[in-house]
Amino acid sequence: MRPRMTLALAAAALLAGGVAVAPTAYARLVGDDVVTGNGAADRVAVPQSTVTGPATLAAGPVAVDFDGEFFSWALLDRTSGGISGATNMTSTSSTESMIKIWFASDYLRGLGDQEPPEEMRQNVVTAIRDSNDDAANALYKAAGGAATIDRMISTCGLTDTHPGTVRGYLGWWSFTQMSPRDAVRLGDCVAGGRAAGPKWTGFVLDEMSKVRGSVADQQKRFGGGRWGIIDGLPPSITDRTRVSIKNGWTPLQYDGNWHVNCLAVTDKWSLAVMMRYPTEQGLTYGAKVCASVATQLVAAQPAATPTASPTPAGKL
Repeated sequence: MRPRMTLALAAAALLAGGVAVAPTAYARLVGDDVVTGNGAADRVAVPQSTVTGPATLAAGPVAVDFDGEFFSWALLDRTSGGISGATNMTSTSSTESMIKIWFASDYLRGLGDQEPPEEMRQNVVTAIRDSNDDAANALYKAAGGAATIDRMISTCGLTDTHPGTVRGYLGWWSFTQMSPRDAVRLGDCVAGGRAAGPKWTGFVLDEMSKVRGSVADQQKRFGGGRWGIIDGLPPSITDRTRVSIKNGWTPLQYDGNWHVNCLAVTDKWSLAVMMRYPTEQGLTYGAKVCASVATQLVAAQPAATPTASPTPAGKL
């Protein structure tokens, strides 16, 4: 039995500063049964934002009555580079499908100005939009296998990320360990152009904005991933700016937990929520936790600083 943890996590500002390809775990399975989005989602109250008018996300307190083994989050201000988040935002969990945006970006950057074969272009699309495992495996292999993970760490300046160490899963990209602090750096790395390069960054972000399907749309090798942070954002954000997302989710037998991660990035911020909790609680539970964190961080968009008019010559 895992203890129930009531977490009130205040924002703490920080400064941002040839291996064989192993298949990923069935990202949507427990044993041979497809897992749907049922579970104890009603335990998570998603607050309603009271912000009216133009909004953004900003550092602030987050409180979630979380029933599970691990919960953390981080928010990166893409203007200042500052990172705020939970006190444990440097702790790690497995990335699961969240990392697929890196394989897509790394592969495309390696092409330079060349166009990918149509099959590989479609792999990028389905790995992101549908979280397709077979497409991600093809991108991982094309990007150099384990070398692409090392490249992600160095290119994006990740300090907490390392290959997974769970016995029986060594070399599986989905078991790469990453912290929420590094996850928001990954989001910033993709949105800022370092990951995919100038030709392909817009394409990757656009595909991330087109992620589709709900928690109920889960198959053996792909699944619906449009839930979580995106559900916690008000129309004053989603209607005014492109929100690019990539979630990761797997119910794992070795520890009996859902491993759920949510990542979203805009031109102003990058937000990540990561957690592990008992599989019987269902995927909807994790989706609502991510939404709750996002809603609690919604803040009014700062007013633009007026530009002073120049004083005409000869006048005071």
